[in-house]
Amino acid sequence: MTHASVAEVVGALCARYLRARRGDKTMILDEFVALTGYHRQAAIRALRTGRKPKERPRADTPDVRRRSVPA
Repeated sequence: MTHASVAEVVGALCARYLRARRGDKTMILDEFVALTGYHRQAAIRALRTGRKPKERPRADTPDVRRRSVPA
């Protein structure tokens, strides 16, 4: 699953998760973990804070290569 897809899922489930009761939170969390492959605690943090995964620079971009060259 791509970072953008995970961000969409977090955005869709975050508000629902925060409003839910304990039993419902378990079901939402199970669904999120199965869908994204996140560890359970990471999924809880993501759904509680609404934090979306950061896009990381690709290893083959010029910015990354320039930073890896010693000065």
